[in-house]
Amino acid sequence: MDMCTAEATASLLQVEETFSACLARINTLILKPLLQAEPSDQKGKENFKLLLLLNDRFQALCNLTEENYCMLKQKHSSSESFCIQDIYAVWKGDLFLNLYIQYFVTFANYVVVRGFEHATESKSEAWKHHKTVLKQFLTDFTSETSMSLALYTVLHKPIRDHIEHYILLLTKLNEVLKEGPEKDVVTSAIKEYVKLESFVSQVLDEACFTKSLWKSLSYKFTDMLCVPERRLLEDSKNLPISASTNRSDRVLLFDDVLVLIQGNSFQSFDLKLVWVDENCREKLAPGLYRLRIITPEETFFLSAKDPQMKAVWQWKLNQAVRQALNGKRDFPLWGKTGEGTKPPSCRFFTYVFRLEGKFKNTSYEGEWHWGKPHGKGTLKWHDGRNHVGDFKEGLEHGFGICLVPRKSEDRYDCYKCHWYEGKMRGYGICEYGNDMVYKGYFKDNVRQGFGILENFSAEHPFKYSGQWENDKKSGYGVWEDKDRGERYIGTWLDDHKHGQGIVVTQSGVCYQRTFHADKMVGSGILLLEDDSVYEGNFTEDLTFVGKGKLSFANGFILEGTFTNKSGQGLQTHGILNTSNEQLDDRITKVQLGLEEFPVEKRWKGIYDQFLEFIHSGCKEETEESFTGFHIQTSKELRKSQEYLFCQKGTEDVSWKTEDILEELVQHQELESLQSYLEKALKSSLHPLGKLLKALTIAFQATYSGIGANRHLLTMAQEEVKYYAKKIWEFYQGLLHLALEQKGQLPSKSMDEDTSDEKACSVVLPLILPCFYPELFMLYMLYHEREDDLYCQGIVDLSLFPDIKLLEFLDVQKHLWPLKDLTLTTNQRRSLIKDKCFLSATECLQKLITTVDPREKLVILQKTYEEIESTVSRVVEKDYRLPMDDLLPLLMYVVSRAK
Repeated sequence: MDMCTAEATASLLQVEETFSACLARINTLILKPLLQAEPSDQKGKENFKLLLLLNDRFQALCNLTEENYCMLKQKHSSSESFCIQDIYAVWKGDLFLNLYIQYFVTFANYVVVRGFEHATESKSEAWKHHKTVLKQFLTDFTSETSMSLALYTVLHKPIRDHIEHYILLLTKLNEVLKEGPEKDVVTSAIKEYVKLESFVSQVLDEACFTKSLWKSLSYKFTDMLCVPERRLLEDSKNLPISASTNRSDRVLLFDDVLVLIQGNSFQSFDLKLVWVDENCREKLAPGLYRLRIITPEETFFLSAKDPQMKAVWQWKLNQAVRQALNGKRDFPLWGKTGEGTKPPSCRFFTYVFRLEGKFKNTSYEGEWHWGKPHGKGTLKWHDGRNHVGDFKEGLEHGFGICLVPRKSEDRYDCYKCHWYEGKMRGYGICEYGNDMVYKGYFKDNVRQGFGILENFSAEHPFKYSGQWENDKKSGYGVWEDKDRGERYIGTWLDDHKHGQGIVVTQSGVCYQRTFHADKMVGSGILLLEDDSVYEGNFTEDLTFVGKGKLSFANGFILEGTFTNKSGQGLQTHGILNTSNEQLDDRITKVQLGLEEFPVEKRWKGIYDQFLEFIHSGCKEETEESFTGFHIQTSKELRKSQEYLFCQKGTEDVSWKTEDILEELVQHQELESLQSYLEKALKSSLHPLGKLLKALTIAFQATYSGIGANRHLLTMAQEEVKYYAKKIWEFYQGLLHLALEQKGQLPSKSMDEDTSDEKACSVVLPLILPCFYPELFMLYMLYHEREDDLYCQGIVDLSLFPDIKLLEFLDVQKHLWPLKDLTLTTNQRRSLIKDKCFLSATECLQKLITTVDPREKLVILQKTYEEIESTVSRVVEKDYRLPMDDLLPLLMYVVSRAK
């Protein structure tokens, strides 16, 4: 630095020396005596704590000033040249600013609670001893005759003056510096000290303004509202404005709350949850300019008589709200009127509702928008209920998890589902505290539509899959009683079996009856495990009673009256008809449920949800709630919900709603359509894939396990065909919507016959593999008698040696692969087994490892190719087998493959 710079730093050294000495005198003659006079009353003790904090801030200022002075003095006395780093006020500007801000904020807090007035009224001996000396000292600083005013002046004026000295000296220093980094640093420091000067002035003005308010209010209001840190920003007595008619006499805006005073009562509103709407559309009285104030539970108006007053209040309210949300005041506190950003309309805060309503006494922590819970949040009730999830305009809306404590147990019911305008609606999973789990649809907070209720407790395990109405089992449904090993397939009303029903037991017995409130009424049909069929009345333990007809599998028919007396067994009076001694398939393979449960009326709850989704225009926010049975756990449900908004998934194909509708239009040609539908139906994210998953679950609930009964085969076949028809209809609905959205006219709708044909030719082959395990089991049971005969024939044929079997099946000798019959010592060719057509036999044996019908057909084709390959090798030329040669050879291979 040059000579001018050295002079500037010398001046700064002198100022710091003088200021340091002044602080030392204030500390000795004022603060120490004040600290010795500790009061005994409660109010005095609270003020004394503030004084202790003020002293700490003062000592920090003293230490920093002394440190700065020592550094300057050391540099000044040495021959070393000065640099910016030697001036603490510049180089450590942030530290200086923070200490000054902390001091004046604490000083203002002490002023607000009239700390100096209370201190000078102290009656302690230490204070009395220093009072005379103190008065002489104070006259050097101020002409104030009041001791409290003199203390107020002494403890802030020298420090404010020192800030001015910093600004003046740094300005002089800046004038002599050359352009460069050091000049930029000093310029920046000057700006910050100018802001500090403005900040101090505003802090003291606010403190005096607030102090005057507390003096003017009654003790009741002061005791409840007066907080050392609270500042009055505006008063309707100072800048006239009034609240809604008869709402208040006075409006007070503090830095943390808005207060409305009326008579002897007041209301306060936390600024963090206050929204100011200047665009009031209500009709106004002439000469009134309104601001609408929105809070979580109340909305009211502030009215001014001229637009300028409204503008000032609006600006101050917005700045106060913004600063409250930031958790700190601006620096300086206020800019020019009209400047400053508006507070955000979206906020995060915790609030306890107090007024009457749905959320009375509940605590909400989460996101807000214009006075209402909106976004992610958590509601907590006093009774232990919790709701975590999405909110919209003050109500639960979207995905949410709700915990509801059970009254008699230390357990909770946990609802993980979708909500619409404050009520459960759409798909959800409820894990009850009594070990039951419900997966299905809700509407207006009750189970409605298709759903699955399962009891996992060891006491009485069961599973219900079917329709719900108003929280009760009503309509078509399947009930599995795991204790009794029974499955009921039929209609329900008000949680009771009611109407036509089929009961299938684990032992193979199956019967169809009419039920009324869980009780069997009228006659029915009972299919026994020995293929006998009973038509008539019977009890719950399947005992024949009253008139009935028993048809035996061998064709005999017993018709009469049946009784069952204790100790005497089953007795009958009737006629036994033995004229027909042939096995009657109409008896042994009778099919149930076809007329009683029309396929159109089964699983209506699943189809209705999909229709609702289409009718809504396939809105993305409703997609997850229309069907969610592709989800097995509540954790997956949460992930699936998040996918809707972030579009992240494990699948390569994008299944966004808009992409789905776009692709539907592009894949209308048959070949392209088949490929598209195959991908869609396999996807757990495509609506058609979700629908197929729900139907698969319903199908398994009916026909797997206990439900695998040969008397239900036709019922199952019809159901799968109808699935294909409905999926085709829903595809058509999606395509129709996609074309409409693109402004294209949909093609003329197909007639019913054409639609059914398309469903069978296009959709059925794609969905059949999903139902194949259950259908295959039903087919096996249906053809069990024929299969037994067939298997016995295979066993009998397998006993033949190779040559004997080929000869028995009339296979032409020139096709026999005799070269494959390798003989060992003492073996005869006529006794060798399992050597001919070995490759074809091994190929066919793979059939048992496959499930998909198409895979089985591939194995049959390869078996044929192996047979033909072996024959070509035997005849030493390419040989195409005619059916007369192929059939016996295939029978040979089948018998060897067993």
